[in-house]
Amino acid sequence: MVSSNDSQIDRTRRAAIGFIGAAASTAVAGAVLQFGLQPTTELSDDMWRYPWSSSGAFVAFSLFSTLLHGLVIAGLVAFGRSGAAGRSRAASTGVTLAIAGTALLLVGELASIPIRDAEIDDTSAGIVGAIFGVAGIVSTVGFLLAGTATLRAGVWHRWRRFTPLAPGIWLTALTPLTLAFPTVLHGGVGIYGVCLLAMATALYTHPAASISAPAAQLQPRRA
Repeated sequence: MVSSNDSQIDRTRRAAIGFIGAAASTAVAGAVLQFGLQPTTELSDDMWRYPWSSSGAFVAFSLFSTLLHGLVIAGLVAFGRSGAAGRSRAASTGVTLAIAGTALLLVGELASIPIRDAEIDDTSAGIVGAIFGVAGIVSTVGFLLAGTATLRAGVWHRWRRFTPLAPGIWLTALTPLTLAFPTVLHGGVGIYGVCLLAMATALYTHPAASISAPAAQLQPRRA
């Protein structure tokens, strides 16, 4: 007979597998776009779908990216339920914001499809760009809060305990970097995928909440 705890672990690991796949795909896609497609494209970087010369290919990639965001959301939900960040208000808020930010990224991908032939100075592109901008801010705050809560919770240890904070730190650096150098966006997203991959791997290898020895020693003993 399977216990409820074992069932929860199985669900968490299944979500983590999808999370791993989405994160790895994000990392690979970012590298391919930055170092493969972008240097060879003939499309102007003033176009919203840059560097995709083919409108159809852009639509396919946007739908693929939508799927990846959905898998990341499922992974973040599983992370929140695992208790790895603890049960504090900061942990709950952080996970919720990270999920909300990723959901906005998903919306941005879908909203990009009908404006794929727009120029970046067009009003439609400005609106969709704002969706991505808000998504980045919300995600950044969410990962920073969840990452800090994970460090304090003492549930994960060694390299795992730092992984939820990594996406937040990188997103904090990515925003000013892409404002100064817009053409590095895809490579930056690829690195974001690597950060997510580390977090997803941590979730798969430690799917259940268990307080580490140092943290357990800090808990008050009952008489």
